[in-house]
Amino acid sequence: MTENIIENYQKNNLVDPFNRNINYLRISVTDRCDFRCVYCMSENMTFLPKVSLLTLEELYRLASLFIDCGIKKIRLTGGEPLVRKNIMWLIEQLSRKINSNDLEELTLTSNGSQLIKHANDLANNNVRRINVSIDSLNEDLFKKITRWGDLKKVIEGIQVAKKAGIRIKINTVALKGVNDEEIPNIIKWAHDNDMDITLIETMPMGDIDGDRTENYLSLTEYKETLKKYFTLRSCDYKTGGPSRYYICEETGGVLGLITPLSHNFCADCNRVRITCSGKMYMCLGQDDSVDFNSLMRSQATDRDIIDLIHQSIRLKPISHDFKIDKYNTLPAVSRHMSVTGG
Repeated sequence: MTENIIENYQKNNLVDPFNRNINYLRISVTDRCDFRCVYCMSENMTFLPKVSLLTLEELYRLASLFIDCGIKKIRLTGGEPLVRKNIMWLIEQLSRKINSNDLEELTLTSNGSQLIKHANDLANNNVRRINVSIDSLNEDLFKKITRWGDLKKVIEGIQVAKKAGIRIKINTVALKGVNDEEIPNIIKWAHDNDMDITLIETMPMGDIDGDRTENYLSLTEYKETLKKYFTLRSCDYKTGGPSRYYICEETGGVLGLITPLSHNFCADCNRVRITCSGKMYMCLGQDDSVDFNSLMRSQATDRDIIDLIHQSIRLKPISHDFKIDKYNTLPAVSRHMSVTGG
């Protein structure tokens, strides 16, 4: 489609000012979610008006142009991506990019609530891996953390997805005084069920009706607690994301740690993020963004959009500015996690 359009650029090569190759695009297809996780958003959220959202056709056009510029992996996020109406149309179109060898991988991050309904269609459209968020195996605590979630339904959805051939990785946000004592059991449960698991530090994004400092748990420090339960061996396992991975010798399973605050992953950052409204954030922890929405809706050519993609990559900062402590209790960025999907 754009063979001639990008003749002035080195094809398949998006490089930021710090010589990092950008080959991973995260697309938040909706800011809406059927959960209200306490660390992610307030219970009474005001979501974007639907007119502000890029249509699925616009999202596909934009994703295709990023692919032409060298993006090899796309992760669909939210909000909860599977609550977006007709989302399977977009997934079907992106699946064709894998069939044509233009895209290497299409993945999702999900709360698991819609997997019973969609898992088989996802598997049939080249989705081989899904990250599912589970922060507790206790039904009451799961409900308290998610406010609206149903643990049994999520676990059933995971089982349906695994049966369809999709590899599931569990994401668990570590919360001091909430689920920290349960985490070793969650790790063992995941590994016993042939699933990798990643622990994630809570991030200071958006107003959540509470004080994050109360529940922030440094995973760099918590790793010492985990060593009482598991022998952790560093490994070079990679998924394209920010996790540092370990093998738990006792289970044989993989444990990832995402530590944006206690040990940031910025040096190896290979990703940018597009929101459902068409804003591109070059960094999760910065408010600087570039608006593709207005450009795409002004009869922009593919060349215009590709020019802006390259210009935007040149604005990518070296790192984020996340801080959580008694002196930094306010969000580092005003937008909620559901806007950019982590």
